[in-house]
Amino acid sequence: MYVCICNALKEKEIREKAVECPDATAEEIYASLGVDPDCGTCLYYAQDMIDEERTKLAAPVKMVSL
Repeated sequence: MYVCICNALKEKEIREKAVECPDATAEEIYASLGVDPDCGTCLYYAQDMIDEERTKLAAPVKMVSL
């Protein structure tokens, strides 16, 4: 799904960069993908996805006993 129509950025691209650059803002992730936010409408949605990925990274890993 496209997140940023102006720059044709897809959700997958933003989520992957969020994992690679866990401390980056939405604007920084856009820059790392070689674009700048144009109209800015997508930034809140992109930031929500970035925050979701950070939450996944911070989640504790369950150990299973055998």
